[in-house]
Amino acid sequence: MQTKVIGIILIVIGIIMIAYTGFNYVTTETLVDIGPIHIDAEKNNFVKLSPVIGGVLLIAGIFFLVRSKKSLS
Repeated sequence: MQTKVIGIILIVIGIIMIAYTGFNYVTTETLVDIGPIHIDAEKNNFVKLSPVIGGVLLIAGIFFLVRSKKSLS
């Protein structure tokens, strides 16, 4: 039963990693902080997801699903 759940989770994560190559998030950095004067800058950060790793996770998830079906028989 547990290998089936792990397999489904790996398949979902693998599909997401193949479909989306990455995502952005924004951080705010303080450039100048002199008394009442504050200058902030927003910085875009990109997190890259490898589709190769997504494919490996997808194959591993399929393996776990097949393995769970064989153990039930």
